[in-house]
Amino acid sequence: MSVVKSRRESLINSLEDNSIAIFYSSKSPIKSGDERYPFSPNRNYLYFTNLAIEHSFLVLYKTDDEIFEKLFIERNDPVLARWIGEKLSKEECSEKSDINIENINYIDDFYSFLGNTLSKYYIDCVYLYLKNVDWENSATEKQLAKEITKDFPYIKIKDISKIVNNLRVIKDDTEIENIKKAIAITKEGIVFLIKNAKPGMYEYELEAYFDFILRKNGVTDFAFKPIIASGINSTILHYSSNNSKTNPGDVVLLDVGAQYNYYSADISRTFPISGKFTERQNAIYQIVLNTMKKVQSEAKPGITLFELNEVAKKALAEGCKEIKLINSDEELSKYYFHSISHFLGLDTHDVGGKKITLEPGMVITNEPGLYIPEEKIGIRIEDDLLITEKGCENLSVDIPRELFDIENIWRA
Repeated sequence: MSVVKSRRESLINSLEDNSIAIFYSSKSPIKSGDERYPFSPNRNYLYFTNLAIEHSFLVLYKTDDEIFEKLFIERNDPVLARWIGEKLSKEECSEKSDINIENINYIDDFYSFLGNTLSKYYIDCVYLYLKNVDWENSATEKQLAKEITKDFPYIKIKDISKIVNNLRVIKDDTEIENIKKAIAITKEGIVFLIKNAKPGMYEYELEAYFDFILRKNGVTDFAFKPIIASGINSTILHYSSNNSKTNPGDVVLLDVGAQYNYYSADISRTFPISGKFTERQNAIYQIVLNTMKKVQSEAKPGITLFELNEVAKKALAEGCKEIKLINSDEELSKYYFHSISHFLGLDTHDVGGKKITLEPGMVITNEPGLYIPEEKIGIRIEDDLLITEKGCENLSVDIPRELFDIENIWRA
């Protein structure tokens, strides 16, 4: 059985009898005129189909004595194909998704199929992924829920997000390899950027070196908008304008990630634009690095991200008191105001909550930081960790992070 079919089977086994689960692949919105924003598939649909196609529905159906799966895809338009290329055929979709070709229909038939199925069979429940749906706009899930409730008021609408998230949060071998590949490309981009960095360059010039490496490796999209923050900008957590000029003596905070097969890397490194940290920058960097190592040593099955954040806060506070930046632990929030970690996978901020217990197969970030506006110093270092049976594996261990190694990139 293929990996993607096994995922669907696990999901179906978790559903109530006499229920249907529906996933929509999404469609790129119109930018202006006939131009559209780049398409990115709904990650839940992608997870269960291995298909990155627009305007498609996956339907999983479960009764007391029958289970089936159906896929509804767009019909190929020969005229439009001459302009933008052909859509995947039923045969191609069947091969990639491991759904029998006789269970693949065209999108034109979806609503009549849904109506007939809900009328003909004793369906008690329709599952939709409703967590984080954009309720202010015409989200497809919202429209489906509204129409089903109107025409079939006796059918319950249930949120399937908890079931799906419990599956997605544990990564299989294929997913881990995709994340590793994304990290390897990110490493190449970071090193290339730092090697070419000089005082006086604009942040967007630095970003161009990172972008080049991603494109060279066939990456067409970032895991998220790159953060290239120099000087005072490095103290802004999600700064992404990347349009300031670097000055001699600045630190530059990078928070970047390639995306490979839709799986994300999320890496932060901080480096001195002039090639060498000042004594003060060195001291602050070492506090963050020591905290990072402490968190990594504590990351293991049975602990939560909330608890890891408490580990980080304690280590950061101790370091900040040693250099006289703060006098008490309570003052730390002035310089550290985010959390130590989030889950990583098909989404950069992947499914999984702060208080769920870590298990083998989960991938999390480890990203302590200190942000000191009055000194124009912001330092964050971030690695990606795979939780294992006894602890964790640092998937980004090959990306330089020690002070000497960062400064040595220019000489390598």
